[in-house]
Amino acid sequence: MAGCAVLITADRRKHELAAALERRGAIVRHAPALTMIPHADDERLLAATAELVRHPPDTVIVTTGIGFRSWFEAADAHGLADQLVAVLTDARLIARGPKARGAIQAVGLVADWVAESETSAEIADLLLREGVAGQRIAVQQHGAGADGLDVVLAEAGAQVVSLLVYRWGPPPDPQALADSVEAAANGEIDAVVFTSAPGAEAWLAAVEEQGAATPILARFADGSMVAAAVGPVTAGPLERRGVHPLIPERGRLGALVRTLVAHYEHVETLALTTVAGPLQIRSRVAVLDGHLLPLSPSGLEVLRLLAARRGEVVTRDDVLTVLPGDAATPHAAEVAIGRLREAMGRRDVVKTVVKRGYRLELAER
Repeated sequence: MAGCAVLITADRRKHELAAALERRGAIVRHAPALTMIPHADDERLLAATAELVRHPPDTVIVTTGIGFRSWFEAADAHGLADQLVAVLTDARLIARGPKARGAIQAVGLVADWVAESETSAEIADLLLREGVAGQRIAVQQHGAGADGLDVVLAEAGAQVVSLLVYRWGPPPDPQALADSVEAAANGEIDAVVFTSAPGAEAWLAAVEEQGAATPILARFADGSMVAAAVGPVTAGPLERRGVHPLIPERGRLGALVRTLVAHYEHVETLALTTVAGPLQIRSRVAVLDGHLLPLSPSGLEVLRLLAARRGEVVTRDDVLTVLPGDAATPHAAEVAIGRLREAMGRRDVVKTVVKRGYRLELAER
């Protein structure tokens, strides 16, 4: 991923995700679309937890890993953690996906059933088929609410206890979010990473509010910018807009990074193979045989032009069209090509075709 500009739209665990990407050569930008606001000291959460300790539930539904962990942190801070573990040990634990299951396992418990689709609808289907009348069910809601799960179960006769552990708030830096949209629309971003459905929805809403949907969706469609989502639920807001993101088989940050790396490894196998090695051109940098080229923005545009012709001739006039300023002379084109060759460290990668122009020297020619 050398030189890839990757945008992280999440606030939580952004440094961990950034470090993993940077180790693989990516250039990372942060623009969280939402803030997670914990309810650790919320009186209603603590009252509901104490009520569950006094009157244990038959079933506990865990919708998110972060929510379950935050619930336990709040319980521990108020001396209720051991009692909560005892209550949950005797309850049926249902997890909405692998991250929720992992959080349950982290406190020494085992999920009795996992919704592999990571949807509340799958949980509702299971419980309604079995029948919930007269049961006491606790639902740990995620930041966007319970998707109507608590209402559906209550209407089917269950006694439902709703636990709102955190909620989603506005972006921590609205200007950074706006700048990220502009950068993505202008071709400065190679990949956008999403780790939650609300975060994906918020970033895409910002795209639409800024009138940038057309160029950004076009970049996703033509592959010049890649979307990557940690799981199918996170991918939902993207897919509803016709974007098909990369999704790892397992909903983990490590798996997400590996999936993104594998994508670029595949892209590199399809890259132009020049006489100096494979050439990949990112949004703002170029990589030749694994090495970043020290190119100016105009030099990168000249190289992009040559690469687009895939070894065919590019005229001097074509070169002049991508150069800044008014120096529309043959000498300006020659200077630009000379600087490109210098940055590449070899003169034979860009050939001069007498009286016609220039071409990229590919290995298969």
